[in-house]
Amino acid sequence: MFTYILKYNPIIFISCWTLCSMFMVMFMIPSHFNNLTKSFATISSSLVFLMTLNMWLCFDSFTSLFQFTCTFSFMPYLNLTYSTGMDGISLFFLILTTFTMTVCMLISWNTIQFFLKEYLVCFLVTELCLIQVFCITDMFWFYVFFESVTIPMFLMIGIWGSRERKTRAAIQFFLFTLMGSFFMTVALIFIYSVMGTTNLLILWFIDFPKNTQLILWLGFFFGFAVKVPMLPFHMWLPEAHAEAPTSGSVILAGMTLKLGGYGFLRFSTPLFPFANVYFSPLVFLLSLLAIVYGSLTTLRQIDLKKMIAYSSMSHMGFVTLGIFSLNVNGIEGSIILMLSHGLISSALFFCVGITYDRHHTRILKYYSGTVQVMPIFVIFFSFFSFANIGLPGTSSFIGEFLILNSLLKVSFVLTSLATLGIVLSASYAIWLVNRISFNTLKIHYFSFFQDVSRREFIILLLFSFTTSWVGTCPGSFLNEINFSVLNLIEHLTV
Repeated sequence: MFTYILKYNPIIFISCWTLCSMFMVMFMIPSHFNNLTKSFATISSSLVFLMTLNMWLCFDSFTSLFQFTCTFSFMPYLNLTYSTGMDGISLFFLILTTFTMTVCMLISWNTIQFFLKEYLVCFLVTELCLIQVFCITDMFWFYVFFESVTIPMFLMIGIWGSRERKTRAAIQFFLFTLMGSFFMTVALIFIYSVMGTTNLLILWFIDFPKNTQLILWLGFFFGFAVKVPMLPFHMWLPEAHAEAPTSGSVILAGMTLKLGGYGFLRFSTPLFPFANVYFSPLVFLLSLLAIVYGSLTTLRQIDLKKMIAYSSMSHMGFVTLGIFSLNVNGIEGSIILMLSHGLISSALFFCVGITYDRHHTRILKYYSGTVQVMPIFVIFFSFFSFANIGLPGTSSFIGEFLILNSLLKVSFVLTSLATLGIVLSASYAIWLVNRISFNTLKIHYFSFFQDVSRREFIILLLFSFTTSWVGTCPGSFLNEINFSVLNLIEHLTV
């Protein structure tokens, strides 16, 4: 059985591996063996990452069919099954998940001083749930794991947060997610009661009545829009980022925000083609407002984490524009931009965490002239700041270019307004780099300075390499994505 799972069901294998690692950390390793606990969790996550890379090597990029499929009967009298599979869309989200989790283990190496075992268990639970979210092809189990991600994130923010408002931020995050999930639950129950199944591969070929599509689309929209987050469902985002530990912010930016975009791609767009066209003006309006509002609000922030959080909302506005442009370039661009955002925003939050570990403040006014004492840090920070605004040769440039190209087929006015977001993002990114890196060093605030350590340098180098790889060799990723997106477009036109 073990050989069979390893050879033919790698999704099940990495899920079982993560689950076993979680129980090993929880029950087998004594609490006072901190180094052993951290080493075991890091090695375990690294092996899962290597396994997902092997899945990429074995992936057939010339088919739109789901690969590595596996189905187990669960409550057959209710027609519920646990089914997994992976196409080109979910492949890179899975790789991004395992890569981000491995990096977060390294980020947390010296920063968590209490309840270390419980903290690592939260990360392993989050990794397990995210793996299932991106590989499940059944709506019932997708919903279970989609909502389960909220629990460890709630604990990470509420227990290991960095400031006094961490409990409030955790509750706010939980309540916003719960409110959005209520409508999604109603829509899911309706689909199951009428169709008798929650298998996505079956539901893709069912033509829902137009009025039913409108109602169901709204139910899923609220659930996914909170996770993106779209305006006006964004209020939990800056507070959660500001209070979360550095690795928690990396997970929020790198993976949690992608759940909404992935949900739109996997469920809303193929299941409700008429509703997509009907509600696309609403999505365009909310996305443009998010781009402009997020950029302008970023300029007003004094907390470094909140600046990156609001800029994330602006970039996710581009993602939703690309998805609901409903053409190949837009959807491929949105996938690339989500992957790019997961890398670049995670790196920027890590850069903020580096400065916070040394100076214990994130208030912008205390920083100036950092290049004089932390030149390596400034090089990396400048690179990621410019990558965040779509510098050619970086991953964001590819995603934004494809999205803007797709919007030209929809509306020239819409494209012009979206381009305004790039101009605004350039303004706050250049201003931020200038404020932190140059001018006079404020030695009356800080007396101790230290450039990046070896561990921090390796983490930043990994983020830099992957960001440049996606930006310079996008074909490596678009080849696998293309057939799955074409399959998605085919369902949109049915």
